[in-house]
Amino acid sequence: MVGEFEQIYQQSLAQPEAFWAAAADDIDWFKKWDRVKDDDNPPFYRWFVGGRTNTAYNALDRHIAAGRGDQAALIYDSPVTDTVSRISYTELRDRVAKFAGALRDLGVGYGDRVIIYLPMIPEAVVAMLATARIGAVHSVVFGGFAPNELATRIDDCTPKCIVTASCGIEPGRVIAYKPLVDAAIELSTHQPDHCVVLQRPMVAAAMTPQRDLDWVQIEAAAAPADCVEVAATDPCYILYTSGTTGEPKGVVRDTGGHLVALKWSMSNIYGVNPGDVFWAASDVGWVVGHSYIVYAPLFHGCTSVLFEGKPVGTPDAGTFWRVIAEHNVAVMFTAPTAIRAIKKEDPDGKLLEKYDLGQFRAQFLAGERCDPDTLEWCQKHLGVPTVDHWWQTETGWPIVSNCLGIEMLPIKPGSPTRPVPGWHVQVVDPAGDPLAADEIGAIVIKLPLPPGSLPTLWQKDQRFIDSYLAEYPGYYQTGDAGMIDADGYLHVMSRTDDIINVAGHRLSTGGMEEVLSAHSDVAECAVIGVADALKGQVPLGFLVLKDGADKDDAAIVAEVVQMVRDRIGPVAAFKLACVVQRLPKTRSGKILRGTMKKIADCEAYKMPATIDDPAILEEITQALQTIGFAGPGT
Repeated sequence: MVGEFEQIYQQSLAQPEAFWAAAADDIDWFKKWDRVKDDDNPPFYRWFVGGRTNTAYNALDRHIAAGRGDQAALIYDSPVTDTVSRISYTELRDRVAKFAGALRDLGVGYGDRVIIYLPMIPEAVVAMLATARIGAVHSVVFGGFAPNELATRIDDCTPKCIVTASCGIEPGRVIAYKPLVDAAIELSTHQPDHCVVLQRPMVAAAMTPQRDLDWVQIEAAAAPADCVEVAATDPCYILYTSGTTGEPKGVVRDTGGHLVALKWSMSNIYGVNPGDVFWAASDVGWVVGHSYIVYAPLFHGCTSVLFEGKPVGTPDAGTFWRVIAEHNVAVMFTAPTAIRAIKKEDPDGKLLEKYDLGQFRAQFLAGERCDPDTLEWCQKHLGVPTVDHWWQTETGWPIVSNCLGIEMLPIKPGSPTRPVPGWHVQVVDPAGDPLAADEIGAIVIKLPLPPGSLPTLWQKDQRFIDSYLAEYPGYYQTGDAGMIDADGYLHVMSRTDDIINVAGHRLSTGGMEEVLSAHSDVAECAVIGVADALKGQVPLGFLVLKDGADKDDAAIVAEVVQMVRDRIGPVAAFKLACVVQRLPKTRSGKILRGTMKKIADCEAYKMPATIDDPAILEEITQALQTIGFAGPGT
């Protein structure tokens, strides 16, 4: 008997226009579309052509009209400032409308761009929705990005206005934002007309006369702005891919497809209902923050938690559980690296005993490959389904997931389960031919991509083709490698360039990481392929140990080497590993494997723009030198 999920999935592929037309009926349109899917100009597909709507209206106004005005839209929880506040749908709509009016008074209108460079505060949500309210296009840049990286984004999207704050707050330090913005504007060719600054009490920002304006003053003086009708195919935002070097890639998100896909995902993938409290523990600077802190929960009439803190250190490794208990969170979404940080400090989950998580229903993980040990730790200690799911900045919402709102399928640790309805995922060989079950290859998605995914890159159609579509004609190249098993479950093993060739054998570093993470003393790990004169490449492992591990480092290395030999085989040639205190990561939690590989191979590298702490690279270099690798780097 075919299950409900299988029926819905097959319908989405066989009748995509009927499937997405039904989903589109769940949002408000000022004018309904003429065509669900426009495929007249492949590979540039467009959804809901002729439709007119507004993102902010669907996030706020429609819910107020339906009687949810007094419900909390946002819960702002900031342990770094010792602040908790609740903002109702009506209160948020009123602030958004006023700030939209202030932007309009500055000359920002339909199609203009606004860069938003803010910490995790309610004003970030206000600025995003206010921009959408007047038909402008926002580009959120992670607060604290270096001036040269911000400057490249200023020159690429040419904003009329930049919205920022005087500072952001990290555990134990305050980061002044305004000097970074000033330096970026000085570096950029394009000069914005205005810079709107929210003065936080921790730091007073210096203001440039005529150009810089005080947020509070201009919001107070403005008349509220109504929602502007925009085409479904108009861009809602531009989001630059994290880790970009050189010229950034501006992922475009269209308005109509974004609304439809995200609204559909809340009930069908995450299994939440209007009125539920939903928490994505991310940052608005990343795609997770766009999709599942700001837009999807508000499209669905949920209460979204806006958290300004860290999984550990604000004040301890129990802060996530406090937030879930205190705010009655039903479903949470975070990155595996956050759970590993918690697990490292509290391996037995003792801090969970302080909190009542009785209303908590599911824990979602994404943003990087989830090792089985982390998933199993969550299921054991949280006592709820833990769902590993997979997607990208470019796609905007999940590609592969256990869809809790349709039918919960058996969980396989190491797999994010099956492709979500709408996504035709395949694994192919270098010639583009589909591979048999359990064979590792490139993960691709058959075109057209479903609503909500990127239609192109900002003003760079050819780069969109070259970056994502050229290698496998008719498919979107995800850049990830993996396999589909006999049950149709996808296993995302690594980035395509993390498949290493050991003496002619194609092996996944992700598969080796899965073995290393199963060691009882390993909190976190990474495996890279390094150059070898005899075998071409050999794997090299990095181990971060759990707090309290009492074995000698050399003994643990010997044990993990044997584990890989036992579970993968001698063919892996896994003989090298070193213990490190921490792994270099981007601010969004992705491990910088490519940079570690360059250090190990004595190659020059550029300091990644998104690195969380540059000092870690020196620690990695020193650790590698102790086992005979690594030059000085650059």
